[in-house]
Amino acid sequence: MILKQFYLGCLSHASYLIADQRTGVAAVVDPQRDIDQYVAEANANGWTIRYVFLTHFHADFLAGHIELRDRLGAHIYLGAAALAEYAFEPVRDGDVIEFGDVRISIMETPGHTPEGISLLVHDLASSDIQPHAVLTGDTLFIGDVGRPDLLASVGVTADQLAEMLYQSVNRLRELPDTTLVYPAHGAGSMCGKALSKETVSTIGDQKRDNYALQPMSAEAFRQIVTADQPEAPEYFAHDAVLNRQDRSSLDRVVRESMEPLSVAEVIAMQADGAQVLDVRESIDYEGAHFQKAAHIALNGRYATWCGTVLNMNFPIIVIAEPGEEQEAVMRLGRIGYDNVAGYLDGGIRTLQSHAHLLTSTPRITAKELQSMRSQQSAVLIVDVRSESEWNSSHIDGSLSMPLNQVRERAAELPKDRQLVVHCAGGYRSAIAVSLLEQAGYQAWDLVGGLAAWNALGLPATTASESSACTTASACSR
Repeated sequence: MILKQFYLGCLSHASYLIADQRTGVAAVVDPQRDIDQYVAEANANGWTIRYVFLTHFHADFLAGHIELRDRLGAHIYLGAAALAEYAFEPVRDGDVIEFGDVRISIMETPGHTPEGISLLVHDLASSDIQPHAVLTGDTLFIGDVGRPDLLASVGVTADQLAEMLYQSVNRLRELPDTTLVYPAHGAGSMCGKALSKETVSTIGDQKRDNYALQPMSAEAFRQIVTADQPEAPEYFAHDAVLNRQDRSSLDRVVRESMEPLSVAEVIAMQADGAQVLDVRESIDYEGAHFQKAAHIALNGRYATWCGTVLNMNFPIIVIAEPGEEQEAVMRLGRIGYDNVAGYLDGGIRTLQSHAHLLTSTPRITAKELQSMRSQQSAVLIVDVRSESEWNSSHIDGSLSMPLNQVRERAAELPKDRQLVVHCAGGYRSAIAVSLLEQAGYQAWDLVGGLAAWNALGLPATTASESSACTTASACSR
């Protein structure tokens, strides 16, 4: 048996290919929507991908089960509680799928969602009793468990899901300690709150180290797993629904989205409500960009932030370095944003003869910012990290405005003070200044973020050491 993990860092997503060497049959579990890597792996080894499993209806990305079905004829397997509009094989607790030396036994493990399943995997060439691994989807993570409060499934409350999750986790605890644990997500995913950077563990290690696997009552479990969960992007509910539906394949979506557009066409479409998205490096965007273009760089958690700040109901026009347009469109397709209308033909260089359409974002160093503050300049520092990050350490007197709140809270900001935006290292702050520009502000970006501030030994504080600063008027000048 071959069990291979594919890890997509920008979405903190793990998918799996399980293959039998003897028969050449393979299964893919929780695939990402761009399936070429699974197909290439199978072709290179002479395997046939016959099965595709979803452990549940994912909310944070669009899975590739439709693509594997359409391209390879793979059969889709879902938990028996799943409701989908396409044909699938419903699997229940104790059901077994065998091919060659591979045995996959189904464990129904609801809690993150009602239809959740885990796959208990045996390598029959080694043992038909001792399981080799369990693929836990979003039920059990390394260091955490799936959150029961996403409400991705209509008609089921968070408390009901928490009770299901409690029972499911206790069942997983009973597996042999040596069983490998392979989850569907790692650190950075918003499907939990304390996921480890590790992508594989064992049941024994999780029984020792995972807070949610410690003995406790159902009520204590509910309270601990629902507390302090990160705010989920709005696109999560959209993707959970799309994963139930039949739809166009990613190849077709990308092909139809790759429409080169002239400057005049971009201007006209933006005037009609299209969203212009600049995906270049932040330093290049801030040096010169199309007026009121949103900015989310490809070199970070691009898809997650696109799903957070862009509207899936309005067309998107991409501005990229020539040759990177398709990558930008494909990664939007990973989260179900199939509303790309095209890209600026030739990229930003096309606008060199249209200087009146260009603007820039001022950048300021930590040393310069400290000097401005010491002179009691009317500067307001806007910290766009998460609330928990701000609580642990922040520049005294800064305003906490998490990036996912910037668009809706921009009107709170004053017009008579210079705004300086920062995050941890600079990725999120560059997104924030683009959103503030759209709202009529010209904010400055702190180069290197809080990391640069701390590197110079400049003063920072914590929430317990300073008064709360949650409105602009409460923040020190």
